[in-house]
Amino acid sequence: MTQPLSSETVAPRSETETRRFLRRFLRRKTVAIGLCILTIFVLLAVLAPWIAPYSPYKLSIINRLKPPSDIHWFGTDEFGRDVFSRTIYAGRLSLLVGASVVALSTLIGVTLGLLAGFFQKLDAPIARLIDAMMAFPDILLAIALVAALGPSLTTVIVALSVVYAPRLARIVRASTLVIRELPYVEAARALGISTFHIMMRHVLLNLISPILVQATFLFASAMLAEAGLSFLGVGVSPEIPTWGTMISSGRQYVDQADWMTLFPGFAIILSVMSLQIVGDGLRDMLDPRLQKDI
Repeated sequence: MTQPLSSETVAPRSETETRRFLRRFLRRKTVAIGLCILTIFVLLAVLAPWIAPYSPYKLSIINRLKPPSDIHWFGTDEFGRDVFSRTIYAGRLSLLVGASVVALSTLIGVTLGLLAGFFQKLDAPIARLIDAMMAFPDILLAIALVAALGPSLTTVIVALSVVYAPRLARIVRASTLVIRELPYVEAARALGISTFHIMMRHVLLNLISPILVQATFLFASAMLAEAGLSFLGVGVSPEIPTWGTMISSGRQYVDQADWMTLFPGFAIILSVMSLQIVGDGLRDMLDPRLQKDI
C-alpha cells in the first residue's frame, strides 16, 4: 500500500518545485506525447464552433457517402453531414461527460471512502455497499441505470458516476484506514482538533495523489463507457453527435464508407490512450516507491 505523504509532499511548495516537477513529468517522451494529444483534443473541443467547416447537423443528401477530400476532410455520412465537423463536436460531448463523471464520482467516492475509513461504525455497511456495486459489470450496471432513469445526457453522467464511484471509494477507504492510526492524527485528536478538520487537513490532503491518478483513469473509462452506451442506443439522444453513435450509424456502411467508423474510432483510441499515458506518468511521479526509478 502506498505510504501516506505529508502535506508538504502532496503538492510542490514553491514555483521552483513546480517547474522541477513539470520538467521531470515531461521528461518521459511518452507522457509528453500523451499530454500533447490530450491538449489537442481539448482545444479542438473548445474551439469547435470556429474550427468545424460545416454544421454537424446540416443535411446534404446530394453529398451523401462522399469519400475524404479537400472539401470534406473526413468524408460525409449517409445524410451528407460532414464527418470531420461531427467528430469534433462529438469530442466536446465526450470530454464533457468524462469531466462531469470524474467530478461527481470523485465527490461520491471520496465521501464514502472517508466515512468508511474514519468511522468504524460506518465501515462495514459502506464496505458491503461498495462490494455489492462492484460485483456487477460496469457496462451492465450503467445500462440498467440509464434504462431505469431514461436516456439523456444527465442520466448518462449520473449513471456512470454511480458506477465508477466505488472504485475511488475503495482506494480512499483503504488509505484512510492506515492514515487514521498514524501518530500525527492521534496527536491532532489529543489537541482537541475537530474531526472534520482532521479529515480534511490531515487525511484528505494525503490522498490527493492517488485520487488525482485514479481520476485520469476514470476519465478514460467514462469516455469509453459513454461511447459504448451511445453505440448500443441507450446513451444520449441519437441526433446529438457522439463518437459512439457515429460508429453505430456507420457500421451498416462499413463496406462502402469505412471512414464513417474509422475516424470516430481513431478519436476514441487516441483520446483514451493519451489519458492512460498521462495517468501512468502521474502515478510514477507521485508514488514515492516509483520516483527513484524515474
